[in-house]
Amino acid sequence: MKKLLSILLTVVMTAAVLTGCGKTAVKTEEKKTTTPIKVGFVYIGPVNDGGWTEAHNNGAKYLEQKLGDKVQVIRKENVAEGPDSEKVFRDMVDLGCKVIFATSFGYMDYVEKVAKDHPEVIFLHCSGYKTLDNLGTYFGKMVEPRYLSGIVAGLKTKTNKIGYVAAMPIPECIRGINAFTLGVKSVNPSATVQVTWTNTWYDPVKEKEAAKALLDKGCDVTAQHQDSTATQIAASEKGAYSIGYDLDHTDKVAGYMTAPVWNWGPYFVKTVQAVIDGTWKSESYWGGMKDGIVDIAALTSDAPKKAAAPVETAKKAIIDGSLKIFAGPIKDQNGTVKIKAGEVMADKDIWNMDWFVEGVIGKTK
Repeated sequence: MKKLLSILLTVVMTAAVLTGCGKTAVKTEEKKTTTPIKVGFVYIGPVNDGGWTEAHNNGAKYLEQKLGDKVQVIRKENVAEGPDSEKVFRDMVDLGCKVIFATSFGYMDYVEKVAKDHPEVIFLHCSGYKTLDNLGTYFGKMVEPRYLSGIVAGLKTKTNKIGYVAAMPIPECIRGINAFTLGVKSVNPSATVQVTWTNTWYDPVKEKEAAKALLDKGCDVTAQHQDSTATQIAASEKGAYSIGYDLDHTDKVAGYMTAPVWNWGPYFVKTVQAVIDGTWKSESYWGGMKDGIVDIAALTSDAPKKAAAPVETAKKAIIDGSLKIFAGPIKDQNGTVKIKAGEVMADKDIWNMDWFVEGVIGKTK
């Protein structure tokens, strides 16, 4: 009898131990989680600037939505271009970021410096030209939708004077002004584009004052390469019309007709997923409307009705490659032929453009 009880006790204890082990295994499995990759975004302005930074932040939100718990996004707003930005990038590294997006041109030298010190971190710099094994660049061919928006402006103006408020006299802005002007001239050869530089990416006060000065000179349509809606507001207050930039502002500003817009989200998702998968390689990405990274916003009721057809036709032609924006003959503003008939400007030359096309009034410096 004692022997039987001993056997039964052994069986019960063994079952208890096995049951306990089973519960422990289940708990361990339940606790198993994936550590998210930290992704940093360094912004030159506030996330609600109505333009450049907000468009980038919309892309960051899209990244969070699509990759979910695989990513943790860390943001830093209002980081001025210059030496002080270096500390922000180093702070991002210290916070554990493995991918860092530097979203403004003036961060370039400081991103490069930090990237050299941290080869284990992937850096992506917007609109720059310096690369390393762990530093890539990204941008979109904004010249494409700018050309289309120029068609809208060219068909809208009555005075044949279009004002353009621009940030910095660098190739990024110059090639955009040129593409816009070529779009204007394609439908209105008599029109001119008058340029004013603010030497700031985001300063609503300066932007508005610059726009008002152009409007006072008789411009009845404005365009911009600025991060806020100040230029559009100035035009609205004057009873003029505007072309925006970065985001679609339909129904937000009277007189607004359309805008060349950014769609960063898919690029961010593709890039971060490549880092997660271990397939990312440094590159200088410059995508166009075909990729979806840039586009033109839908035309509003303030846009000329006759603009819809030529804009759509030109858009299709740009995407299928039959329309080359910088195809000759093209003269500079002094009348010198820069691109001969039958020639097409190479991407590298468009990227580094430092001269204005015929029809632009203003200086490149």
